[in-house]
Amino acid sequence: MSESASQSQHITLTGIIDQTQFDRRLDQVLADLFPEYSRSKLKEWILAGFVQLDGEVVTVARQKVLGHEQVDINAEVAVQVQNVAQDIELDIIFEDEHVLVINKPAGLVVHPGAGNSDGTVLNALLAHCPEIETVARAGIVHRLDKDTTGLMVVAKTLLAQTYLVEQLQTRVMSREYEALVTGTMVAGGMVDEPIGRHPSKRTAMAVRETGKEATTHYRIIEKFRNHTHLRLKLESGRTHQIRVHMAHIRHSLVGDQLYGGRPRMPKAASESFMAALRGFKRQALHAAQLSFSHPITEDWLTFKAPLPDDFVALLDAVREDTAEHGLDLD
Repeated sequence: MSESASQSQHITLTGIIDQTQFDRRLDQVLADLFPEYSRSKLKEWILAGFVQLDGEVVTVARQKVLGHEQVDINAEVAVQVQNVAQDIELDIIFEDEHVLVINKPAGLVVHPGAGNSDGTVLNALLAHCPEIETVARAGIVHRLDKDTTGLMVVAKTLLAQTYLVEQLQTRVMSREYEALVTGTMVAGGMVDEPIGRHPSKRTAMAVRETGKEATTHYRIIEKFRNHTHLRLKLESGRTHQIRVHMAHIRHSLVGDQLYGGRPRMPKAASESFMAALRGFKRQALHAAQLSFSHPITEDWLTFKAPLPDDFVALLDAVREDTAEHGLDLD
């Protein structure tokens, strides 16, 4: 079985504007320079801020050019792809004829995209229940990052998907996570900051005034010498929300190389503890609890997933480090 879907593909174009183009509109010049793309598409990219002249972003299509400028375009285009069913094991927590709840492991991408054309949760779903190909995105209601573990709900019918997406958008659906962050926090709290695309890092998000509203609540489960184990609850569901919000308040997730950089080694840490931190190659984030109203029966359902083994081992390591330094932070 297969599913046809639209995916985003990154396009990078570079060129030099000829001096004979002096005083012509930018969109007209780009149409001559890159004839494989329509003028309307190029204009769309200009307005979206995807076009740079000599390193400066240009957002006015009618801007006149001087000639000799270097053009750089970094844009996303939609392409049609055929997703195929693949026999990939799923850790199924709950299933009936309407919904499916899975516990996603680290390293498994949810939806095919650039660099991951197959071997995803979507491919596994098409094999597990072939009838799901009639539902958009194979019933996937929300995503988890590749290296985030934990609970996801999938709709097996269009009706179920409609109701579940509505619960997600109206914040009826409840999602709680566990994370290990850098630094010892003194109390729980809330981060209420808008999130949008990072201005220079294509794969990253950032707190931005022009972004979409995003709220993350967090409370402390356990404090350590240089780390804190948190329980987090989302009010919204922006891309990388927890990772961005925690980095914003200077408590980035352990293992998060995109938002936290290299592991920061605590003072007087043992060799074994430093090895444990360096060896944790993903963000320490787990979708631990998921609650929603069943789209047909309207029963309120709550599911829990235990922390994966690598996360448990990481917590044991930071707990041992704290004890070795004679600290009791309870």
